[in-house]
Amino acid sequence: MEKKKNFLPVGTIVLLKNAKKRVMISGYCKITIGEITKVWDYCGYIYPEGLVEKEDILTFDDEDIDKVCYLGLNNEEYREYEKGLKDVYLNKLKILAFDLENIEKKHKGAKKE
Repeated sequence: MEKKKNFLPVGTIVLLKNAKKRVMISGYCKITIGEITKVWDYCGYIYPEGLVEKEDILTFDDEDIDKVCYLGLNNEEYREYEKGLKDVYLNKLKILAFDLENIEKKHKGAKKE
């Protein structure tokens, strides 16, 4: 597994590919389980509206970003946090892969019965 590149700071405002509205980054490493089960790089809210309903939380990855419109605060405190964030991201990927493997095994076992 390759080393995760740097994350953008919380508060960064980006324009996603094929989007008309900007998004403000509000968090990292969100896991979704369901139709798409994955660890996303970022979660955020439409800018400037922000969070109105919990369903308004968007998930996206670095490759979905077309343009950085405003860079959030990137100070010493953030850079220290980001060091640990990279490990959290890699650990969540490992845990998700393990969980999916176990779910798959259980599902196959249930079909045999």
